[in-house]
Amino acid sequence: MQNFNYHQHTYRCGHADLNMTDEGYVQQYVKMGFKKIAFTDHCPEKNEIDKRQNMRMKYSERNEYLESIRKLRDKYSDKIKIESGYEVEYLPGEENNLKELKEKVDKIILGQHFIYDDDNNLKIIDFNGIIKLTDNDIIKYANYINKSMEIGIPNIIAHPDLFMLARDGFGEIEKKATNIICKSAEKYNIALEINLNNIFKIVYYENKKLNILPIEEQRKQLKKVIYPCREFWEIASNYNIKVLYGLDVHFDGQIELFKELFQFANEIIGSKTINKLNFIEKDI
Repeated sequence: MQNFNYHQHTYRCGHADLNMTDEGYVQQYVKMGFKKIAFTDHCPEKNEIDKRQNMRMKYSERNEYLESIRKLRDKYSDKIKIESGYEVEYLPGEENNLKELKEKVDKIILGQHFIYDDDNNLKIIDFNGIIKLTDNDIIKYANYINKSMEIGIPNIIAHPDLFMLARDGFGEIEKKATNIICKSAEKYNIALEINLNNIFKIVYYENKKLNILPIEEQRKQLKKVIYPCREFWEIASNYNIKVLYGLDVHFDGQIELFKELFQFANEIIGSKTINKLNFIEKDI
């Protein structure tokens, strides 16, 4: 079972657990037997583009964030390996700023949450599924991810099937977008992440409180999970790409449930596809 996680947030983004410290997360990883983690909080923007509140750390917080990780890396060096990183989005015109962020950290994960629409307005994927992406938007979304890999920004593509939140089903356009992403991941040797946060929030944390229901009751909630998307990963399994799980931790309690979250993700995707995927067993 995977004993590392490269998708870890902090209170600085504003929508993670405000009561959890960086060290608190590290202590939980150590307790659960993890060997390596990377903090990859939502990146600060040098040019403010995403103007939503409580979505990412401030640009002024970046040095304190990296210093906190450095101190924890030293303090827990005999127990766990800790790396620094950011979760970023690619947008045309931001290439130099993204490369500048990458120079300062160990890992960059690309979590594409928005695109520019045809009128050059920011179009954001809504986690409530209210805002929908057009067919053109979906292809643009995939091409943004492709471009980020082409210019060498990410080490990992987080939740590559997130676009399904903005669609009503998996059809030919979704298939085309999936092939664009997977073809690029294969070409540039970039890992794709099976994201576990949507499962956690729906099955365990839907009302912002951990439940203690029997696993069979929790399993009934899986029908509400939009990503990971079974169809996306069925297509991905036909490519020679690296795959890993990402806990996408925002809350106290997620790390302790990693075994159950892995299990539920595998049930959603299906054992036939899971067995075809090329899972990373060691560091990337």
